[in-house]
Amino acid sequence: MFSKVLVAEDYEIANQGIIKVLNDKIGIHNIEEAKYCDDAYLKFRKAHNDQEVFELLITDLSFREDHKIQTRTSGIELIKDIRSIQPDIKVIVYSQEDRPDKINMLFENLNIDGYVCKGQDAIQELVACVQGVYQGNTVWPPEITNNSAANTMIHLDDLDIILLEELSQGFTKKEIRIKLKKQNISPNSESAIDKRVSKLFDDFKAKNTTHLVAIVKDLGIL
Repeated sequence: MFSKVLVAEDYEIANQGIIKVLNDKIGIHNIEEAKYCDDAYLKFRKAHNDQEVFELLITDLSFREDHKIQTRTSGIELIKDIRSIQPDIKVIVYSQEDRPDKINMLFENLNIDGYVCKGQDAIQELVACVQGVYQGNTVWPPEITNNSAANTMIHLDDLDIILLEELSQGFTKKEIRIKLKKQNISPNSESAIDKRVSKLFDDFKAKNTTHLVAIVKDLGIL
């Protein structure tokens, strides 16, 4: 079983609840907690520098604002920064977020190892998730595995990601087409790009480019 775990959760009750589950139900006792992403990152860096690395990160997605200026304000940013230093650390997200598309994006884009939705079955699911991840499995929540919405989740390819990144930087479709041609990325015709962008608008139910960019950032895609 995991010997050292980092828990990032800003609500004290939830934080202590996770620790109690890890202690009593799974037998993990070497646990450090943090209420803010920057604090969690600092604890991670210290452990990494001391060669006493964490094997598992359990983090929420949303964190309350603090009177201090925080460099990292979300679990997504925390995961990215930690994984950039220790790519093999296991990551479980523990959150109230239950939208299948957002959960799916976390698995696809951040390569998280498990997801647990806060709720009445959270304790049982957290235990199963930690045990499954330790065994090398990717543990999806019942909100997806038991939900017909999973069949309609949005799947993006490399070109979709490129288009979203370029749109988020304010480039027009014409400017994007020129850049794709220069980089020999295809398809790059005007009609192909129009169709792709239109599909992205439909998939994410976006009203305009600004709305689309806001949605995909919220989903953790960018």
